[in-house]
Formats: sequence, structure tokens, C-alpha cells
Amino acid sequence: MSDRLGIGFVGSGFIARFHIRSFQAVREADVRGVWSPDARHAESAAAYARSLDVGDARAHASIADLVADPHVHAIWLVGPNHARVANVEAIVQAIREGRGTLRGLACEKPLARTVAEARRVVELVESVGLPTAYLENQLFAPQVETGRELLWARGASATGRPYLARAAEEHSGPHMPWFWSGVQQGGGVLNDMMCHSALLVRHLLTRPGEPLSSVRPVRVTAQIASLKWTRPEYRAVLQQQMGVDYHRAPSEDFASATIEFETAEGHTAIGEASTSWSFVGAGLRLSAELLGPEYSMRWSSLDTGLQLFFSRAVQGRAGEDLIEKQNAESGLMPVVVNEAAAYGYEAENRHFARAFLGKEQPRLTFADGLEVVQLLMTAYRSAEERRTLEWAPDTIADYVPPVARGTWRPPALDRLATARS
Repeated sequence: MSDRLGIGFVGSGFIARFHIRSFQAVREADVRGVWSPDARHAESAAAYARSLDVGDARAHASIADLVADPHVHAIWLVGPNHARVANVEAIVQAIREGRGTLRGLACEKPLARTVAEARRVVELVESVGLPTAYLENQLFAPQVETGRELLWARGASATGRPYLARAAEEHSGPHMPWFWSGVQQGGGVLNDMMCHSALLVRHLLTRPGEPLSSVRPVRVTAQIASLKWTRPEYRAVLQQQMGVDYHRAPSEDFASATIEFETAEGHTAIGEASTSWSFVGAGLRLSAELLGPEYSMRWSSLDTGLQLFFSRAVQGRAGEDLIEKQNAESGLMPVVVNEAAAYGYEAENRHFARAFLGKEQPRLTFADGLEVVQLLMTAYRSAEERRTLEWAPDTIADYVPPVARGTWRPPALDRLATARS
């Protein structure tokens, strides 16, 4: 077995470029190929990889060609949610036809839009014995990893395990139109971003070295709302910038969930997850807390250590050169110097490259991704029924949230329509 892993990307958008950038810090892997339904985008992403000197990447004409490339040993699946099942079907079909072999398949969050789709993805990869990795970058963020290790080693060992974890991801809204479509994306901000926060709180509550299953979900209570983007003036902005009609088919821009866990010792632990597309601040804010009997930790990605100030006389162009989802170009602004490292992409991709090379055991697989989707669907149903639900994954096997069906109507939208009439 070679000591280097050739990576092929299915997908060429914003998140693909984040991953490509992160491979500057991964010594065991090279980016060797990109496929996208838009050939120009595939070539652009491949050229970006070559410009960073992270591999002699080239654009491929099809997913089957990517699998067949002898220089590609593993695929990173980073395309849109609505293409997930079809993409995996194409990868598996190419393997079955003998077009090529792979050492692994890594998938960006979420694994799928529904439990049924997630199960289909798991069944497909298992049918050809393909090793998997579930890409959840926030578990690998350096502050999260260091804080968790120290709190468990010093605080929990002396006074008892932690009992409360909080995590949030907040920004002003996604980059691409399909994210805003409940039908295409599989929901709104809950599906898009609570996949991060729900898994992060469980990870923080899990003793290092033990499996996530040692902290078992028991009950889920969730709420969703549209706080900003169904207001008439912001619906107009979405329509103009994204071509999305939030009067006809809105998605939630805020979601929160409280997850009650039971530990292996029988203790109760609580995870609080919150996500928002209606956050107003300098840019993307990731945050987490972990609390125990005599200790706590706090992390915010906006505590960057580097800040720049621009007076009114500085008229800079709009961009994201200071921070992801940047909202301003003047005033006192935080700067995330290396976002690929700060948000966990570098450590994540280093780990999974080594896992596919047989040097480490993968920390997250598609089985974990499936359980995350089950948590998300339970949260959606809790919000729909406005009650706490027992953890019973079999009951949401075929569930599709109203947002994903295009039938969800936030009460405020109907009240506004009534007031205008």
C-alpha cells in the first residue's frame, strides 16, 4: 500500500475549496481529481488545487472516470444535498463494474436529507465493502479538541463527568440558492447547521477514548422559526440575490434543540444546540461550552486574537477576506488567520487521510452520519408537533419535515398576509 493517498472530489463549490485549501497541512495526501456537473467549475477547482501545490489535480468528465483514475484512491463527497444519493450510486456502480477500486469514501455533512436517504447511502457503500468517513469539521477544531482533552483530564477526573454542553453555529445566510430551498436542501438552518451542533455537544459530553454510543440520546425538544428572512424587505433581498421565493416556500432561519442524554453510568447529561441564518455580527460565529461540577470551558471562533480597525474613510469592497460570511468592511473587525485550521478542516482531513491509509481508526463513519440525520429528523418532528419526543429512530424512518416538503408556513408570514388584506 502506498504511503500517500490520492484524493478525488465530487463537487467543486465553496466547501470543496475549503477542503482543498486544508490539504496544504496534510502530508499524506494529494488532490488528484475533481468532478462537477459543471465542467468549468471542475476545472476551476482543479486549477485551484494546482495553484496551492496540493496535488496535480485534473478535471474529470464523470464520476465513473474519477473512480477509474489510478491516481485517485479515495473520494471526498462535497456536492449538494439533493445530489447525494445519485452521487453515491454512481460511485458504487463504477466499483461494481470494475472501473476502479477505492480505499475510502468521505462525505461532507449532512449524510443525507432524510433517514431513508441516509440508510440508502449506508446500504450502497456496505454493498461493496467501501470504508467510510463522516466529515464533521467542528469536532476537530483545535480549541474544541484541546479544551475537551484538558477538561476531561483535569476537571472530570477530579470532580466527575461534565453534565451540560452547548454549541451554536450562526451566520447571516448561505452562499448558494439551493441551500435556501427546503426541498433541495432537505430543510432550512436546522438541517444545514444543527448537524454540526448536535454532534458537537455529544462529542464534548463523551469521555475521550470512548465511543459516542456511551452517551445515549433519550429525549429531544426542538423549535424552529423564521425570524428575519420572511420579513417582506428581506424576502425581496432573497428574491433578488438568490432567486428564492420565501413567500411561497420559506425555510426556517433559526432552530434550537435540547437533547437529553444518558451516560454509561446512568447520569443525565444535557446538550443544547442552536443554529441561525439570522445572526448579525462580524461574520460566522462558532461557539461551544462544556460545564461540569467544578469546571467549565468556553470557545468562540470570533475570539481570534487579531483585530483590524478601519475608519469611515476606508471604503473597502465587500468580501470575505477577514472572516467567513463577513458582514462588514469597516469598524473593529476580527480576522481568522487560517480558517481551514481554526474550523477543524486541516485536522479532520489529516485524520481521515491517515485512516484510509490504515494508520488510524476512523473516528466517524457513515453510521455516525446516519445517527445525526435521525437526531435532526427527531428535532424537526418535535418542532412540528410542539412537544418533547422520546428517542425512537424507528418512528422517523420515513419522516420528511414540512420544510422539506415545501408546506411549512411560519405563523408570522400568515399574520402579515392577513394584515395586508
